[in-house]
Amino acid sequence: MSDQTSLPVPGSSGPSQTTLGDPPDVPTKPSTARRGKSSGQATASQWRLIWRRFRKHKLAMIGLTVTGFLYLIAAFAGFLAPYTTTDLSAQHTYAPPTSLHLVDTSGGSWDWGLHYYGYFVEQDPDTLALTYTVDETAKVPVEFFAQGSTYEFWGLFTTNVHLLGPADPGTEHPMYLLGADRLGHDLLSLIIHGTRISMSVGLVGVTLAFLLGITLGGVSGFVGGKVDTIIQRIIELFMSIPTLPLWLGLAAAIPGEWGPVTRYVAITVVLSLVGWTGLAREVRGRFLSLREEDFVTAARLDGAKQPAIIFSHMLPSFTSHLIATLTLSIPAMILAETALSFLGLGLQPPTVSWGVLLQEAQNLRVIASAPWLLLPGAAVVAAVLSLNFLGDGLRDSADPYRS
Repeated sequence: MSDQTSLPVPGSSGPSQTTLGDPPDVPTKPSTARRGKSSGQATASQWRLIWRRFRKHKLAMIGLTVTGFLYLIAAFAGFLAPYTTTDLSAQHTYAPPTSLHLVDTSGGSWDWGLHYYGYFVEQDPDTLALTYTVDETAKVPVEFFAQGSTYEFWGLFTTNVHLLGPADPGTEHPMYLLGADRLGHDLLSLIIHGTRISMSVGLVGVTLAFLLGITLGGVSGFVGGKVDTIIQRIIELFMSIPTLPLWLGLAAAIPGEWGPVTRYVAITVVLSLVGWTGLAREVRGRFLSLREEDFVTAARLDGAKQPAIIFSHMLPSFTSHLIATLTLSIPAMILAETALSFLGLGLQPPTVSWGVLLQEAQNLRVIASAPWLLLPGAAVVAAVLSLNFLGDGLRDSADPYRS
């Protein structure tokens, strides 16, 4: 007897019936391609896999923590700094750092409370140098959320609350936890306020360089032909000029009468004009390897326009690599701004940045008498190292072929 399957009767609702020779219906396993969450298999996205690899990179996690801490300081600089950038005491130029104490035993008993002692200042009649001696009779209590100079919080409202400061804001003995500069400013407050400028210059400059790099590099690699040739010659022209002289020349061309905000924008544009070439070449190379891929061809046949293909299909395929590259570019921007400001061609007072603060450290005699003026350089080193560690970790985590 031949095995035949009886056809269902039209209009009947019952299932089809098999002949005697047919094997019974056996439920088959779902294909692995259709297995989802019901099969118990955990799926991880690309970003989750990158995060798993990134967490194993100890230096990268340290870099992420330090970088996040620095940007947190930049966001709340007015609150974290004991003083504003305009607070000064002309009687305490180059004052040494003050020490905080928890117990006061000068009165013969243990008096608990956070405080510091003021300085007794003497001036040498021959050299006019100031000598600072701790005056234990000038006790100044310190409190958290202290009242001080007013400042604008993110431009939303005005307040005078600071995280830490003297209980009496009008005391004649200012608190210099990291010492004072030549005008009597609190160096710690200046470093905190300078974090906002120096860290934002790197971020904004890299953002502008990113826009130039992906736009020109993407067009060069995707369109090709004469457009590619022209863009590559422009890139080679910029790359043939030494970076530092080019920065110096462009920065020197900025008019000196420009205000702080205008000069800040100009310095940021100068840094981004020099820093986009490497990213553009990298994006071009990626586009040359991706423009013949099947998903690009499918998008082109589907009628997608060139901008949509570039920004919606090609760029997302290596976004993680771009993020790692941009993170590694921020330290170069910070160092460039610091170098230009240190040489007097970048930002100028009253704008406060780490490079501007380091201008006072150019004199060896001043450094010998006030070595704390080098502390802004420590902030630069911490920022550059943390961002480099972070960028290395992102690059290693985003590359699936790295061990």
